[in-house]
Amino acid sequence: MTLIDIKQHMMKVKMTSLASLCSVFNADPDCLRCMLRHWIAKGKVRQCTRKPACATKCFKCPTANIEIYEWVDALT
Repeated sequence: MTLIDIKQHMMKVKMTSLASLCSVFNADPDCLRCMLRHWIAKGKVRQCTRKPACATKCFKCPTANIEIYEWVDALT
């Protein structure tokens, strides 16, 4: 897994959770967060502050499942 792999995946899916990225790349969440910070610093990715799709407050979902990232640079 490289930064380019993450870029290509994010460009394809547009928005995804950290849990999904971990599954796709078979990687540790902390490693992916570090790599995502590179793209965030370049203004290509942003971390979204959205609630889980169920919109409940039961707190049964792991935090990683609701950590959402969005590709925001449509030109590259």
